[in-house]
Amino acid sequence: MENLITLVNKLQRACTALGDHGEESALPTLWDALPSIAVVGGQSSGKSSVLESVVGKDFLPRGAGIVTRRPLVLQLHRIDEGKEYAEFMHQPRKRFTDFAAVRKEISDETDRETGRSSKVISTVPIHLSIYSPNVVNLTLIDLPGLTKVAVDGQPESIVQDIEAMVRSYIEKPNCIILAISPANQDLATSDAIKISREVDPRGERTFGVLTKIDLMDQGTNAVDILEGRSYKLQFPWIGVVNRSQADINKSVDMIAARRREREYFSSSPEYKHLSQRMGSEHLGKVLSKHLETVIKSRIPGLQSLISKTIADLEAELSRLGRPIATDTGGKLYMIMEICRTFDQIFKEHLDGTRAGGDKVYGVFDNQFPAALKRLQFDKNLSIDNVRKLITEADGYQPHLIAPEQGYRRLIEASLVCIRGPAEAAVDAVHGILKDLVNKSISETVELKQYPSLRVEVGSAAIESLERMREESKRATLQLVDMECGYLTVEFFRKLPQDIEKGGNPTHSIFDRYNDAYLRRVGSTVLSYVNMVCATLRNSIPKSIVYCQVREAKRCLLDFFFTELGKKESKQLGKLLDEDPAVMQRRTSLAKRLELYRTAQEDIEAVAWSSK
Repeated sequence: MENLITLVNKLQRACTALGDHGEESALPTLWDALPSIAVVGGQSSGKSSVLESVVGKDFLPRGAGIVTRRPLVLQLHRIDEGKEYAEFMHQPRKRFTDFAAVRKEISDETDRETGRSSKVISTVPIHLSIYSPNVVNLTLIDLPGLTKVAVDGQPESIVQDIEAMVRSYIEKPNCIILAISPANQDLATSDAIKISREVDPRGERTFGVLTKIDLMDQGTNAVDILEGRSYKLQFPWIGVVNRSQADINKSVDMIAARRREREYFSSSPEYKHLSQRMGSEHLGKVLSKHLETVIKSRIPGLQSLISKTIADLEAELSRLGRPIATDTGGKLYMIMEICRTFDQIFKEHLDGTRAGGDKVYGVFDNQFPAALKRLQFDKNLSIDNVRKLITEADGYQPHLIAPEQGYRRLIEASLVCIRGPAEAAVDAVHGILKDLVNKSISETVELKQYPSLRVEVGSAAIESLERMREESKRATLQLVDMECGYLTVEFFRKLPQDIEKGGNPTHSIFDRYNDAYLRRVGSTVLSYVNMVCATLRNSIPKSIVYCQVREAKRCLLDFFFTELGKKESKQLGKLLDEDPAVMQRRTSLAKRLELYRTAQEDIEAVAWSSK
């Protein structure tokens, strides 16, 4: 089961290295889910001495006032053989074999964060790993000592700041609380017991440690506390005897101190019956065994959390898109793939897979026919206008049979009006295609990643649509002009027969210009114009589809692709100008994902081996 604690230590270091402490969006963090042990106590309660006793090394800074001004995450790693050494996370490639140097580095690193002359505290932890054959696998978090008043040089908020920091650790349900209380003070005034009772009222995750037992007043003892009668916890109280200041001054080593501690409890009449569960060595073993038990119970929850977080990270990475290629070919390929994705989305809109293409048909089925109906041919074919044009067409002498030139002028003047609705239809379809381009750009997730490429692709697509609109307008208006330039022959051949059938043979040819005749001419011209409108109603949509819709589907970005192939790597890089924050976010998420996948594999391997 030691593998479990080693694994947790490894994962906690990895979480810390990645900053996986909950700042990353709303995703849960592995750090919060991993069990840890927080050491809590008032100033001068003996916290540092307890830690040093568990480690078996003198390595913590000492002095008056607040010495611990940053959390110290202490990871103990048991090794079978070899020399003891320590490593700091902020100096990962440096091994400390001199533990006096470890003490100095803790002090220096604290000053780097808070300032040398400052008395303020910082929530940024120091991470220290100690490798020794004399320790048990364990992770302990040493927190600043709780205090009741601010002294000279300390900010007025120091009391609340320290308590807030301590609470931020011990309020987490996965935190085991190591509450340090001195035996030579009334337990009712213990800062550690007070705050641990508030966050863990049933004492389910609190271990009570009684220090300074050997400094109690003569005639008093701590048996009631150690046996749980004064204040009961779910786990037995553990008493320790730390080195005295004289021992520290004489540099008495921890091995000797541990031996004297064992002798004290085994030879003391009051504590002899409790000696088997007293002392710093026993404390380390109890905590290590309990931590193993807690970790094992948390494995199913850890596996569930890791699986969910992996899915969330993969989803967010997918949303952010792929990282940018570094070589010219890779950049060009990446841009082309993004453009093809956009082009496919645009085609899907036109083909009906996505909404919007139906609006083009709406122009042909509703807007264009309605515009043709609104044309006021009646005004152009009023009796006065018909008389004027036919009379002018006669010139200096009347037509002998029919005013052909007059008919032509009347028809051409009416057909020219169709140019307006034809142009409007072209512009309407252009507007729809332009809207679909903008919509497709917004729906192309990859383009959101690169603002410059999004602008360039949008501009290139709109420019293509403009060229297609001009070609469509030219072709469409040519259809109208063709109708004006060549009238249907059968129409003219039928005119004399119709006039003879409907005319009065007793009238002279000059009587044909009376009102009835002129109304007949207007009606005939209107009939022809309506016939042409019916033809154009079918042919103009075909022209627009051929010149605009079909071309937009076929070659919307062809010109852009041609220009793209001429660009150098630096120019292509400017198109892939991803937001630095997004790049940083992707890198961070990728590292986090790698951590969680590794954690998943490691936890599953340990879980199987422990069954």
